[in-house]
Amino acid sequence: MNAREISWTLYDVGNSAFILLVSTIIPLYFKSLAGDAELSLSDSTAYWGYTLSISTLVVAVLGPILGTLADTNGYKKPLFLSFLLLGGIGCAAMALPVGWLTFLIIFTIARIGFSGSLIFYDSMLNDITTDERMDHVSSQGYAWGYLGSCVPFLLSLGFILNAEKLGTTTTAATMTAFGVTAVWWLAFSIPLLRGYRQICYVDVPNRPIAHTFRRIADAGREMKRNPKIFWFLLAFFFYIDGVYTIIEMATVYGKDVGITDNAMLLALLLTQVVAFPFALLFGRLAGRMKAGNLILLCILGYLAISLFALQLDQAWEFWLLAVCVAVFQGAIQALSRSYFAKLIPKEKSSEYFGFFDIFGKGAAFLGTAVMGLSSQLSGSSRTGVAVIVVMFAVGFILFRKAERMETNNTLH
Repeated sequence: MNAREISWTLYDVGNSAFILLVSTIIPLYFKSLAGDAELSLSDSTAYWGYTLSISTLVVAVLGPILGTLADTNGYKKPLFLSFLLLGGIGCAAMALPVGWLTFLIIFTIARIGFSGSLIFYDSMLNDITTDERMDHVSSQGYAWGYLGSCVPFLLSLGFILNAEKLGTTTTAATMTAFGVTAVWWLAFSIPLLRGYRQICYVDVPNRPIAHTFRRIADAGREMKRNPKIFWFLLAFFFYIDGVYTIIEMATVYGKDVGITDNAMLLALLLTQVVAFPFALLFGRLAGRMKAGNLILLCILGYLAISLFALQLDQAWEFWLLAVCVAVFQGAIQALSRSYFAKLIPKEKSSEYFGFFDIFGKGAAFLGTAVMGLSSQLSGSSRTGVAVIVVMFAVGFILFRKAERMETNNTLH
């Protein structure tokens, strides 16, 4: 890879540490705060799901507006930096000694910063590489992100598991983990901030904010002329719903069905390690096979995983589930990102990735909200998993429809 591709990939290494924290330590810490406040397991799972949904909805609403504005010459990097700082500082602020509700508010701010930065980061793919290399570079980002995120996670886990030997408490050690992750995330963003140049852009002579809303309407009309984009986004909405919900709710679900904290943390660490070679493998396969066929394979894999999760109640099953998720997790996200990037006009990449984010974040909002609501109403977290199975099935059918359509090249 060249220098631009490497600096872009390094941001995946940095932000993936926050993703792993959200999947492991943060929900366990929140569960501890909620337990101290005498909240029931089902209520705390529901509040966690609602929090994820609220932060997701905020970014989904802002995505197209900010994405369209970012396509204006010179705007993408400053907007990226603003959300990066919001996320990084928010992550560090979670170390403050507060109650469960205040903690959720701070976490919401940090997650909005993280998710917002990805709108601009994903759209940078068109600036740093070619169409022929997109699947490979996108997969490299996810692969090294999985492996790199293990470093701050292992440091944090070492603090937490050895808190007593280090003369501190588990709570204080967990707070340290938030700071370590924030520093890691911000440090690995520096090469991208220094080396990125916005090559693909739209020239807006004056009043770029006013032009933004007009361009959003124009993008909607353009997508009507290219139904493949619309059908892909619709399919993406359904299948990525399941993927994001599994990532964000796995720990609280495991907690509710009786898996110990240590077993969950180690299993999720294994997921990161196993995901590394498989993300690279799928990236290589995309050079020899149609990326669309590989995405369909990943959807089927997740469908089987969801069915298995319905009866999960033992630690070894959680470990097996973690390995199976690792096989497909990086591939389905990386290939979806590059698949979409090759469909859209390069000079409007942030604008279109804003819509990509609406469908992705809208799906995540629906999945976590459904799981939170169903667990609260039924008293069991398993009910929400059944809905995820349906989401993957619908996503598979819609993606096959998108694959049969031709791309309208007049948009490029």
